[in-house]
Amino acid sequence: MINYFEQLYTQLLSFFPAFLHPFISIILAVFLIYSIYQVIKSNFIYLIALIVLLPASIPILKSLVDSVISIIKYLLGSK
Repeated sequence: MINYFEQLYTQLLSFFPAFLHPFISIILAVFLIYSIYQVIKSNFIYLIALIVLLPASIPILKSLVDSVISIIKYLLGSK
Protein backbone atom coordinates (compact mmCIF):
# COMPACT_ATOMS: atom_id res chain seq x y z
CA MET A 1 0.00 0.00 0.00
CA ILE A 2 2.82 2.40 0.86
CA ASN A 3 4.48 1.63 -2.48
CA TYR A 4 1.30 2.67 -4.28
CA PHE A 5 1.22 6.01 -2.44
CA GLU A 6 4.92 6.46 -3.10
CA GLN A 7 4.34 5.98 -6.83
CA LEU A 8 1.44 8.45 -6.80
CA TYR A 9 3.55 10.95 -4.88
CA THR A 10 6.44 10.59 -7.32
CA GLN A 11 4.07 10.95 -10.25
CA LEU A 12 2.57 14.10 -8.71
CA LEU A 13 6.01 15.60 -8.16
CA SER A 14 6.98 14.91 -11.77
CA PHE A 15 4.48 17.56 -12.91
CA PHE A 16 6.31 20.32 -11.02
CA PRO A 17 9.83 21.74 -11.22
CA ALA A 18 12.37 20.35 -8.75
CA PHE A 19 12.61 23.54 -6.68
CA LEU A 20 8.89 23.26 -5.79
CA HIS A 21 9.11 19.68 -4.47
CA PRO A 22 9.83 20.64 -0.82
CA PHE A 23 6.93 23.12 -0.80
CA ILE A 24 4.54 20.57 -2.30
CA SER A 25 5.64 18.00 0.29
CA ILE A 26 5.04 20.43 3.14
CA ILE A 27 1.64 21.40 1.74
CA LEU A 28 0.64 17.73 1.43
CA ALA A 29 1.81 16.98 4.97
CA VAL A 30 -0.11 19.95 6.40
CA PHE A 31 -3.20 18.94 4.43
CA LEU A 32 -2.95 15.37 5.74
CA ILE A 33 -2.57 16.54 9.34
CA TYR A 34 -5.48 18.98 8.96
CA SER A 35 -7.69 16.29 7.42
CA ILE A 36 -6.94 13.86 10.23
CA TYR A 37 -7.64 16.59 12.78
CA GLN A 38 -11.02 17.35 11.17
CA VAL A 39 -12.01 13.66 11.17
CA ILE A 40 -10.99 13.20 14.79
CA LYS A 41 -12.71 16.42 15.83
CA SER A 42 -16.00 15.49 14.20
CA ASN A 43 -15.95 11.83 15.31
CA PHE A 44 -14.20 12.07 18.67
CA ILE A 45 -17.08 10.61 20.68
CA TYR A 46 -17.27 7.63 18.32
CA LEU A 47 -13.55 7.06 18.66
CA ILE A 48 -13.82 7.03 22.45
CA ALA A 49 -16.80 4.67 22.27
CA LEU A 50 -14.84 2.37 19.96
CA ILE A 51 -11.92 2.22 22.39
CA VAL A 52 -14.17 1.69 25.43
CA LEU A 53 -16.47 -0.88 23.86
CA LEU A 54 -13.90 -2.74 21.80
CA PRO A 55 -10.49 -2.89 23.53
CA ALA A 56 -9.09 -4.92 20.63
CA SER A 57 -9.32 -1.77 18.50
CA ILE A 58 -6.39 -0.17 20.34
CA PRO A 59 -3.69 -2.13 18.41
CA ILE A 60 -5.52 -1.39 15.17
CA LEU A 61 -5.58 2.33 15.95
CA LYS A 62 -1.90 2.22 16.94
CA SER A 63 -0.97 0.65 13.61
CA LEU A 64 -3.08 3.25 11.80
CA VAL A 65 -1.32 6.07 13.66
CA ASP A 66 2.08 4.51 12.90
CA SER A 67 1.18 4.35 9.20
CA VAL A 68 0.09 7.98 9.14
CA ILE A 69 3.27 9.05 10.94
CA SER A 70 5.41 7.13 8.45
CA ILE A 71 3.59 8.81 5.54
CA ILE A 72 4.14 12.25 7.07
CA LYS A 73 7.81 11.46 7.70
CA TYR A 74 8.15 10.34 4.09
CA LEU A 75 6.52 13.54 2.84
CA LEU A 76 8.82 15.68 4.97
CA GLY A 77 11.90 13.77 3.86
CA SER A 78 12.99 12.06 7.06
CA LYS A 79 13.07 8.32 6.60
